[in-house]
Amino acid sequence: MEKTIALIPGDGIGPDVVAEAVNVLNAVAEKYGHKWNYTNVLAGGCAIDKFGHPLPQDQLDICLKSDAALLGAVGGPKWDNLPSEIRPEKALLGMRGGMKVFANLRPALMFKQLKAACPLKDEIVGDGLDILIVRELTGGIYFGERGTSEDGNTAWDTEKYTRPEIERIVRMGFEYAMNRQKKLCVVDKANILNSSQLWRRVAEDVKKDYPEVQLSYLYIDNASMQMVRNPKQFDVIATSNMFGDILSDEASQITGSIGMLASASIGDGTGPGLYEPIHGSAPDIAGKDLANPLATILSAAMLLRYSFKLEDEAKAIEAAVEKVLDDGWRTGDIAGDVEAVKASGKLVGTKKMGQLVVEYLNK
Repeated sequence: MEKTIALIPGDGIGPDVVAEAVNVLNAVAEKYGHKWNYTNVLAGGCAIDKFGHPLPQDQLDICLKSDAALLGAVGGPKWDNLPSEIRPEKALLGMRGGMKVFANLRPALMFKQLKAACPLKDEIVGDGLDILIVRELTGGIYFGERGTSEDGNTAWDTEKYTRPEIERIVRMGFEYAMNRQKKLCVVDKANILNSSQLWRRVAEDVKKDYPEVQLSYLYIDNASMQMVRNPKQFDVIATSNMFGDILSDEASQITGSIGMLASASIGDGTGPGLYEPIHGSAPDIAGKDLANPLATILSAAMLLRYSFKLEDEAKAIEAAVEKVLDDGWRTGDIAGDVEAVKASGKLVGTKKMGQLVVEYLNK
């Protein structure tokens, strides 16, 4: 197989972790007889510095011409004082809208080797957590009508959804639930918001096509509480853009380390998917060989699974990561007792962790 992958290193630690993911992708290509052609894209703060815009059209066009895109991270305090319309984060919204990737898949998976890092009690998490959040990505309040009054004393953002936007997310939630525990929870605020009431009506209509799936609903405030009180009740969650943003970040924290979690942003399959770790740009450790590259490497595995339909290759990467963790190798963020891990000789940096995944992949 020969495919083109757009690389969007971005800002902060983005270039560090994307470089290691590329090394892993190259090892997969060599082992399984594939060829990846890479194209580089500037987006985020680095694009502002060079072009004066977080996502110039010609950079987005590179993504659109690719078979998939791998993103590192964007943003940092350097650009915090810019007007909102040209801040680095606008690159994310631009890519999601431009690439028509309307669903964000965020697996909140607790690695058994890192269970000690989970902030929740053992009796709550049991033998581990495995939750999939399906977040609507191109509608809702983040893309709705917004404005600020001339005197600057009034501002508004509009939450708006159409039936087709909701249906494609809910249906995707049902599809994934069918291959898991057959449980889907739709999270909304239907006691207050008209848009959430539409989410429920659409979910009830779609449920008729999936009689085997148990459908439930939670308000966002209750769902946020239940995520830390009893997370094992969840299997697949489908929700709106803003609520998904909140819940997926919360879920990432209860698994123990934000540096381990990947994500996929996908559409209807006719265009490229966008894959990225869920952590931020962490500019304070950029270029210091301290960042954990495993979330980006696992995002590359999702790229192979969802965009290229290469399940064996994706599983090979995931198995290599598991073996690295099994053997005790850790970056600082997942070390727990850093001094003890350092004394064991298994505290490593970004580059070494990437090299280890390649080595285990080739065993």
